[in-house]
Amino acid sequence: MAVIRLDHIAETTKVILPLYVILPDPGRMGGIPLSKRKVLYLLHGLSDDGSAWQRFSSIEVVARDYGLVVVMPSVGRSFYTDMPNGQRFFSYLMDELPQYLSDVFNISPAREDTLIAGLSMGGYGALKAGLLYPERFSAVGSFSGAISMLLLTARPDDPRYPEFTSIFGDLSKVTGSVHDPSIWLKQASENVSSLPKLYVSCGRQDDLLMLNRHFQSQCQSLGIPLEYREGEGTHDWPFWDRQISEFLKFALA
Repeated sequence: MAVIRLDHIAETTKVILPLYVILPDPGRMGGIPLSKRKVLYLLHGLSDDGSAWQRFSSIEVVARDYGLVVVMPSVGRSFYTDMPNGQRFFSYLMDELPQYLSDVFNISPAREDTLIAGLSMGGYGALKAGLLYPERFSAVGSFSGAISMLLLTARPDDPRYPEFTSIFGDLSKVTGSVHDPSIWLKQASENVSSLPKLYVSCGRQDDLLMLNRHFQSQCQSLGIPLEYREGEGTHDWPFWDRQISEFLKFALA
């Protein structure tokens, strides 16, 4: 597989962002152009950037096996949000980046050919994208996702609170806002038949297990179909590397 790094200035964030794209080698194109291939948007976690999946997992091998185009954007520690400071990282992911890929690579897949997944903070971003814009994706995956606002209340002494405030604004107003996965699920429950396939997994030794179980419980109460899995593992790459393969088996079945 070919791995391309692009450093481009995003209008939505006003800063240079590294973007990583995995493409098939010429000898493996098999007459199928990029415009006809399935595309996986693969999102990084809080401490990573767009290079992390390519550096620490077997995604190149997996992409080759499925003939995928893989798009790995970098969004800093933004939680894939449009931040109070004016940097619009969610708008970058949903609007500017797809248009850029279409303009540069002629990548503009139909819904049935578009998937999105991520780990930890990236799981939050993937579910936000898939639940708020279900018409854009055929499948959504979250691995060890920070997918409940319980994240902001479970540890009152969390030293990241000032940072979370810079991302989400007034934390006392986050619950019930557009940042709250509960609100995404409530909106999604109004038209369950239109939803993409949903996949959520978490390791049993992961500190975020409670958040994932809470998300699963909400889906059950709202009648939202969800493939939920737990397995042995912590918040680490061995678990996430296994999960990307499991997600693609589920999503592309």
